[in-house]
Amino acid sequence: MTSLNAVVVSIRLVVSAVVQRLLFDLVGAEGLFKIGQLRSLTQLLTSLTSFGVFNGVVKYLSEYKDDKPKLQQLFSTAFVFMVVGTLLSGVVLFIFAIPISNYLFTDSVDYSFVIRFVALAAPSIAVQRVFSGVVNGLSEYKKFAKIELISYLISIAVLVVCLYQYNLSGVLIAIALAPAIQVIVVVAIFYKLLNQYVQFSKLKFQTPFLKNLLAFSLMSFVATILLHFVEIDIRSMLAEKMSERDAGVWTNITFISRNYMVFSGSLFSLYVLPKFAGIYSGKAFKKEVYSIYKTLLPIFGLGMLVVFFGKSIIVHLLYPGLDEMLPLFKWQLLGDFVRLASLVLAHQFLAKKMVRNFIFSELLSLGLFYGFANYLVAQFGVEGIVMGHFLRYVIYFMVVVFLVWRYFNNQKSPQSDTTSIA
Repeated sequence: MTSLNAVVVSIRLVVSAVVQRLLFDLVGAEGLFKIGQLRSLTQLLTSLTSFGVFNGVVKYLSEYKDDKPKLQQLFSTAFVFMVVGTLLSGVVLFIFAIPISNYLFTDSVDYSFVIRFVALAAPSIAVQRVFSGVVNGLSEYKKFAKIELISYLISIAVLVVCLYQYNLSGVLIAIALAPAIQVIVVVAIFYKLLNQYVQFSKLKFQTPFLKNLLAFSLMSFVATILLHFVEIDIRSMLAEKMSERDAGVWTNITFISRNYMVFSGSLFSLYVLPKFAGIYSGKAFKKEVYSIYKTLLPIFGLGMLVVFFGKSIIVHLLYPGLDEMLPLFKWQLLGDFVRLASLVLAHQFLAKKMVRNFIFSELLSLGLFYGFANYLVAQFGVEGIVMGHFLRYVIYFMVVVFLVWRYFNNQKSPQSDTTSIA
């Protein structure tokens, strides 16, 4: 799984680097700021339109994949969540397209037509998220990698065509189209297996898994929806207090970060979450975490060193003339390394549905980031944002270590952790 993922990530890195340079040349840092805003909105909608059931689908599908009645209850509930989430999101986006456009893009250009297009694409965003949960829950590593790569390449091709035809407006429309492209690819590659487990004709408008999935909805609201809202707000703050170029600078450093962190995302959903779901003792958990750290952290640490010492080359190749990015690398990389170590442990909260611990730690993390960013930007400019990113994850790591230790320390029996929400 790791080697296959590495190939997919490597191809994505090369393609995304070429496209990023193309975007910078044609729309500039200011345009990349707007692209970052819309990407954050669509990522926010991946949870909002599906009511955040992704991790719940992964968990319960891995547990009940041989129990067809349970699976039908699970997917019937997920279907209801999708309908409600899609309707709410689509209606709000369509009706309030103008104020949302003004908030996101902070200039006189009216992009409300893009927001309305996203509203119409909301169902595909929800379906894509749930289908991805099915693929992850079944641990179909090769098929997942194939889906990711093919849909990504098609989406990039559409984006480039739209860029040359319609400039920035075309790029924004292409970003909104990406989830629909991924749904088509998933169905084309995975239809037989999807139909085997989901059985679309037997779905009912009922919610027998309501309580089970609501916990994941709540966690997703905190982890994904609030996260991207905070990112959107920080970009808007930078654009208003400093400039759209400065907002674009921070958008660019986060783009680089997400490209080398993309491998970890697949690892967490395909391996860590299902693995932790089946671990019931502190000793077994420590052994698994040690194994993950021993493999993952040195690889990522080495890769981050390469990025740090090659930062001038990276900026010259991707964003020529944007040298104000260079001081941001050290804080971003340090923060990402601590974040990686933290997220491995934090997936225990998802695996064991430790709702209160998850919500507390995520709210603390987001609150720290928002507070540090707004305070430090006044003294250090854009660099203050990435300094806040690092400080936030140092504190977050210590809190997560304590919460996981307390969880296992309080365990009375193997069965008790399957119902824990503490």
